Amino acid sequence: RTWGSVSALNVDIDGVHIWVADRCGSNSCAESNVDPIVKMDPEGNVVQSFGAGMITWPHGMDVDSDGNVWVVDARSPNQRELDRTPNAPMKGHQVVKFSPDGDVLLVLGTPGERGDPPTHFSEPNDVVIGPDGSIYVGDGHNGQGMTTGQAIAAGIEAGSTGRIMKFSADGTFIKEWGQIGTLHGEFRTPHALAFDSEGRLFVADRGNHRIEIFDQDGNYLDSRYSYGRISGIFITGDNMLYAIDSESSGTSHPAWSNGVRIGPLNEDRITGFIPPFDSDSRPYQGAAGEGIAVDADGNVYAAEGPNSLSWAGGAFTKYAVGQ
Repeated sequence: RTWGSVSALNVDIDGVHIWVADRCGSNSCAESNVDPIVKMDPEGNVVQSFGAGMITWPHGMDVDSDGNVWVVDARSPNQRELDRTPNAPMKGHQVVKFSPDGDVLLVLGTPGERGDPPTHFSEPNDVVIGPDGSIYVGDGHNGQGMTTGQAIAAGIEAGSTGRIMKFSADGTFIKEWGQIGTLHGEFRTPHALAFDSEGRLFVADRGNHRIEIFDQDGNYLDSRYSYGRISGIFITGDNMLYAIDSESSGTSHPAWSNGVRIGPLNEDRITGFIPPFDSDSRPYQGAAGEGIAVDADGNVYAAEGPNSLSWAGGAFTKYAVGQ
């Protein structure tokens, strides 16, 4: 089938296969009956798929130590989709835990409803499982151009936010921290999450053009400013940070280029860069992608949305080690 937009991908526990969640051949699964969650071998061959009718807008993904696949469903069907397809499943604003075979093991959030914890999300972006099995969710996709005052003045829809939400391994809500803003501990779209080997939580704060680092209780530790307007992050076992920037070129972050920036985890310094590839749909900036993952051999995978998707040379690209 035709690929759709994608920002959700991760590496399987075998270090070889890649999990991807695409938006069902377009930029939404609201009107589709295809499987959005796909497992691929290193050559891009599909070996497994599931999730038809269960996800509206896949956005972020994690694979835990047991091989379970966690997928963030960032929004519910919009009115245009419901007008065309009145019986579209009312999903979205959820985090779903799947077994490696596609069985649903846990669901967080209330389907089709945005709001506040402990029972609701508001456009969640990403999910990551902590060292002790706790669940962390970056919540609030639409705040990247706002400060708190601007959000209030604009009359933004209730539930708009920028926060991290923490749950126990069984899904019990523990705490949240953050709001829309520019100070440390505030966010303008916490778009991607990753843990390092020391148990620190790295948050790609896209609208603020930075990465914020916290302990597992939400205490602010440090920031990184050299990685652009970050949509996705991945931390490798040799303490290297990979950050993909899909939005800098043009007006979003002037004088910065899209691409994948690579640097040592404990320094705010770039030591490698993968430039964007040419794209007819994005001629002024090229295409870089929103999702990033690195397999056990060091190959880098970049996944793009919201443009159409294809394997290697389109919008889902594999970069070989050293290239």
